[in-house]
Amino acid sequence: MPPLVLAAALVIHLALVSPWLGRRSYARLERERDRDGRILTRMFTAWTTELWALAAVALLVVGLSPEIDLAGVGFVLPADPGTTAGMLVGAAIGLAVAVLVAVRMNRAGRPVPGQAAFRAMLPRTPAERRGALVLSVSAGICEEIVYRGLLIALGTRVLGLPLPVAAGLALAVFVAGHLYQGWRGMAMVTLAGFGLTMLYLRTGSLLLPILLHAVVDIRSLLLVPAGKRDTLDGVATVRG
Repeated sequence: MPPLVLAAALVIHLALVSPWLGRRSYARLERERDRDGRILTRMFTAWTTELWALAAVALLVVGLSPEIDLAGVGFVLPADPGTTAGMLVGAAIGLAVAVLVAVRMNRAGRPVPGQAAFRAMLPRTPAERRGALVLSVSAGICEEIVYRGLLIALGTRVLGLPLPVAAGLALAVFVAGHLYQGWRGMAMVTLAGFGLTMLYLRTGSLLLPILLHAVVDIRSLLLVPAGKRDTLDGVATVRG
C-alpha cells in the first residue's frame, strides 16, 4: 500500500472513526458500569490495543514514506541540553505542585478537577488500576508518536503546510479523539494538547512530551478521591 494512502486512512480513522468508537464505548461503560464488573478492564485493554496499533501504523508510514524519517517525527534527543534541563525542571515543579494539590483533594474526598468528564473510567479495583496505569503510559507514548510526531510531519513535509497550520490541525484531531469527554473535557484536552505541542516544537523531540503526557494521564486516572474510591470499591466487590 502506498504510504500516502496508508497515511490518509490513518488520518480518517483518527479524525472520524476513533472519536465515534470512543464515544460509543464510553456511553456503554456509563450504562453498564455497575452491572458488569469487568467492563472497564475490557475497555482499557481495547483502548490500549488500539493505541499501539495506531502507533505501529504511524511508524509504518514513516518507514514507507521518502519524505519522513524517524528524526522528523521526534525520535531524537533534544538539541539543547540546557534548555531541555530547564524545561524538565520547570515541568517537574509544576507537576509536583499539581500532584500535591490532587493528593490533598484526594484525601479530603474531593474530586480532582477535570475528572468529572471521564468519571466512569475512574478505577475501583486493583485490576482496574493496573489497566489504568498501562493505558496512561501507552497513551503517553503512542498518542505523542501519532498526533504530535506523525501528523505534524505529514502536514509540513508531505502537504507542505506551514508549521503552525500543521500543528493546529494535528491538535484538532487530537482533541476530536477525546469526544467522549464532552465539550468541557475537550476544552481541558485542548489546553493540555497545546502545551504538549509547544513543548514538542520547542525541543524537536518527543521525549519530554511523552513523559509529561504519561504523568498527566496517570494523575488523572489514578488519583481518585479516597471516600469515593472506598464506596466504589465496595460496590464492585459486591457485584464481583
